[in-house]
Amino acid sequence: MSANTNVQPKSLYDQDYQLWLDETAAYLQSRNFDALDLENLIEEIESLGRSDKRSLKSYLLRLCEHFFKLCYWEAERDRCFRGWNLEITNFRIRISTILEDSPSLRRYLEDNFLPQYQQARRIFLKASAFDGITIPEQPWFTLEQALDHDWLPWQPDLEINN
Repeated sequence: MSANTNVQPKSLYDQDYQLWLDETAAYLQSRNFDALDLENLIEEIESLGRSDKRSLKSYLLRLCEHFFKLCYWEAERDRCFRGWNLEITNFRIRISTILEDSPSLRRYLEDNFLPQYQQARRIFLKASAFDGITIPEQPWFTLEQALDHDWLPWQPDLEINN
């Protein structure tokens, strides 16, 4: 007795993703649109946009989190300032790179500034055990400041030796 199953064979997309990409590019270059796997191609294009959006939100959250550390975590500040400052620079560069490639995502970043700030605040409060009253619920800096490579919410005292 054989079971009657309606199992469809796996598509090239499911079997060998890189080969599927290569063939899709070749079909597009040769304008062989009828051979395209449109369903998976559409899914891939949509996921590219979602990936950049997720990255922007993640970098913005981490940037805000590090601003909290600089401003409020005095016990760790002297030991960690250089590392935090380096991370801030890294997040800004990554955000700038995405925005250079896709300037239209600037509006998405603006729309997500407050929610990411609030998520970063929540993370910082958990990590630091600070009282929630001490840390502002609304940003004390602008998105423009956050992205400005020359701005920091706190600077170390620089001693000048004569």
